[in-house]
Amino acid sequence: MEKVSSRIAALEESQTIAMSQKSRELAAQGIDVVNLSLGEPDFFTPDFIKEAAKRAIDENFSFYPPVSGYKDLLEAICGKLKRENDLTFTPDQVVVSAGAKHSLSNVLMCVVEKDDEVVVPAPYWVSYVELIKLAEGRSVIVPTTIENDFKITPQQLEAAITPKTRAFLFCSPSNPTGSVYSKAELEAIARVIEQHPNIIVISDEIYEHINFVGKHESIAQFDSIRDRVVIINGVSKGYAMTGWRIGFSASAKWIAKAAAKLQGQQTSGVCTIAQKAATAAFNSDGQTTRQMCEAFKRRRDLFVKGISGINGFKINVPQGAFYLFPDITHFLGLHFNEQVVATADDFAMYLLNNAHVAVVSGSAFGSPYNIRLSYATSDEKLSMAVERIAQAVKLLR
Repeated sequence: MEKVSSRIAALEESQTIAMSQKSRELAAQGIDVVNLSLGEPDFFTPDFIKEAAKRAIDENFSFYPPVSGYKDLLEAICGKLKRENDLTFTPDQVVVSAGAKHSLSNVLMCVVEKDDEVVVPAPYWVSYVELIKLAEGRSVIVPTTIENDFKITPQQLEAAITPKTRAFLFCSPSNPTGSVYSKAELEAIARVIEQHPNIIVISDEIYEHINFVGKHESIAQFDSIRDRVVIINGVSKGYAMTGWRIGFSASAKWIAKAAAKLQGQQTSGVCTIAQKAATAAFNSDGQTTRQMCEAFKRRRDLFVKGISGINGFKINVPQGAFYLFPDITHFLGLHFNEQVVATADDFAMYLLNNAHVAVVSGSAFGSPYNIRLSYATSDEKLSMAVERIAQAVKLLR
């Protein structure tokens, strides 16, 4: 009998991956699609990182590594946290996993009991609510607004907390909005968390290095809640290493010990060669990362100017990451021939089929009146996407 478990049946397919697959199917038919659906830097991994991987192969790093990661990688991560964030961690507080998503999954499985509540501001990254579901927790979604740059307020957070609240999960810089929390905003959130000693803060900082407003601020900097903050980070975005699959969690020792215990049964340690490459990345001076950030900022400015020039899109200017998350309410209810654009899903499919531009519906991120466009691609493709979208929306009546 073909019957998957209820926990898998309850999961939603990742819409970002699904839309990218649809764009590839059109491309296979010879249709030129501008793919703005995936959050992946279009830069190659820097040469010095690739050289570290080659050395690791030549030096025969081909045996099982420690579950939590090689000692030199754990020390490099601790060094990065101290140097860049002024945060003191020891290697036994860090667990290296197969990407930041894996790190996040580990932590949720280790701290969330059945029916525990996890407060999640919306828009949220697509996998948050699904991973909470896998951990048998309940997502408490707190809507935010474009007028507030899609940031949760302390008042909203306080109102969402109940005796069942176990964790607060958020992302800064944000996927999908590009919003960045300031130190003052994080401090205000920390003051709320102070009053609720059972709550764990899970801070997804994978876009740390793609920040257009200055120094990255981590909520782990506040001593009053420091022991209850789990940092999730990795090398995918800041070092153009999405395929290397290296992420990490940095947390209190009891959480790190639990995450290592879980990982020891699920995957054991992660790829040895990728670990050595990541060690070089974390020990670097950050020059290549800053160069990529400058390119993303230029692309942001180009893309914001282009999309804001199209009537009907309501946007805010993202301060980090590489996404634009416009409100597309203006287009809902309009027609193209006999087709009605009733939802953001419909609008995303309309752009794919008629503009040959792949975007992701905001419904995937808990925001049914938005779409997400990634500008992690070339200036030429971004300009082409703007032109195609502008022409396509003119056909809606």
